[in-house]
Parts: sequence; C-alpha cells; structure tokens
Amino acid sequence: MHELSIALSILEFAEEEAQRRGHAARLEAIHLKVGPLSGVVKEALLTAYQLASEQTPLADCRLVIEEIPIAIYCSQCRAERPVRSIQSFRCVECDTPGCQVVHGRELQISALELLE
Repeated sequence: MHELSIALSILEFAEEEAQRRGHAARLEAIHLKVGPLSGVVKEALLTAYQLASEQTPLADCRLVIEEIPIAIYCSQCRAERPVRSIQSFRCVECDTPGCQVVHGRELQISALELLE
C-alpha cells in the first residue's frame, strides 16, 4: 500500500508550508489532483491519509481529491479529447487511437486552505 507513503509526503509538505506561513496559520484542507494513470487508488489514499494524520497537528485537516479524467491529444481532430475508456485510448469524437496522454497521470497538490 504505497498510498501511506504518499499520504505521509502530502502531510509533510503541507505542514512545512503552514509553518512557513507562520504559527498562526491553520491548515483547513489540502486539495489534490489525482488521475487514473497515477497508480493511486482514491479510497486507499483517503484511508491512509486519515491514518497518517491521526495524532498530528493536521488531524482535523481535510484531504479533498479531485479526480482528473484521462485525455489524449487526437492527431485527427487536432484537439485534446477524452478517451473511450481506460482500456481503449481512442478519441471519443473520431475513434482515432491516441498515444499522447495530456491528462490522467496527475498526482499533485493543487491548493492548501489556510486560515490565519
């Protein structure tokens, strides 16, 4: 379960950023973007985060996960398009196979909610 090490890294980063902003800052939420190709299971990450944050200053901090759908660049349409499914990387408009993934690999902290 590599989600636990990811959760610990997220907490470490968030705690460092909150401290950098001063002791009066209180972290309310961590916003994360996760794509299906990142290898991270949302439910497992939420469980690992809850476990990792217990007994820490961030125990009440929420983890908000935005799931980013897979998108490819379609050479036929010359545009970014969603795929039919994770098993079929084909443009939903013209059915052209796509090999350039534009979105879906994300695993990034997109925002921190701090109360001062």
